[in-house]
Amino acid sequence: MRERMTGALYGLGWGAVKRLPEPAAAALGRAIADAAWRRRGQGVLRLEANYARVVPGAGPERLAELSRAGMRSYLRYWMESFRLPVWDAARIRDGVEVTDLHRLTGTLDSGRGVILALPHMGNWDLAGAYLTTGLGIPFTTVAERLRPETLYDRFVAYREGLGMEVLPHTGGAAFGTLARRLRAGGLVALVADRDLSSSGIEVDFFGEPARMPAGPAMLALQTGAALLPAYLWFDDSPVMKGRVLPPVEAPAEGTRKEKAAAMTQAVADGFATGIAEHPEDWHMLQRLWSADLAPRTGTESGTGTGPDPAGPGPGGREAGRR
Repeated sequence: MRERMTGALYGLGWGAVKRLPEPAAAALGRAIADAAWRRRGQGVLRLEANYARVVPGAGPERLAELSRAGMRSYLRYWMESFRLPVWDAARIRDGVEVTDLHRLTGTLDSGRGVILALPHMGNWDLAGAYLTTGLGIPFTTVAERLRPETLYDRFVAYREGLGMEVLPHTGGAAFGTLARRLRAGGLVALVADRDLSSSGIEVDFFGEPARMPAGPAMLALQTGAALLPAYLWFDDSPVMKGRVLPPVEAPAEGTRKEKAAAMTQAVADGFATGIAEHPEDWHMLQRLWSADLAPRTGTESGTGTGPDPAGPGPGGREAGRR
């Protein structure tokens, strides 16, 4: 029943929000965000606990301000994503502004594949639509399988409608397909700040251990593709901002595992730069740090306020073989 209700609610969002005028949709998103924030549910409390790590010294009032802004940012993501199918190419193109985009486009123009690694910041669906519709750059991504299955199918159809190739997170075939796309000089975009498996790589993240997916680094090592961290954020304008960071180079020495660990740490450092600059736009309503992944007490589900539609990128059993 809960799964059917979840699927129905998201279906209602796609069906109703896209028909609203844009200002009305934005106002609705803020109202829902504020209501969720006032309820102080598990997702909001987890968001504040995560912000406490990325904003050292923040007191309760500051954390409350951040979590309210974070929920508004998160609902802006949803409202814009629900409306993306009715945005024309000009609205999508004008809705994103990326600093140092040449690091991505120049590498692709040279014929080399690119792995674009992103944290859960801003609106990664809008960024994807900007690439495919605004710039004419196709890419392949990976999505976490959601329950109910109808919701996962809806997310896949939605993203494919925006011009993305979407592979399921489960199944060893995903890595091989991604590698083929990269060897052909294509683009692979992965949300890669949270590992959902037991085979992720431990990194130092804001001074504490956390695990992040091995997939981006392993793909770069196996295919020779460039690994580019990036991050997204909102400001007071309708235009989402983004930045592409310098490529993460493979170490000259070390085993494959050691090289992947060093590269994943560099990706984590890039993410930390963006999150520290714009913490309210990091939508991490789940457990992330190793200290929080200890045996659960049963008081927190750790699933936030909704599904994680972007998925973590290749991370499960197949990542451990890369």
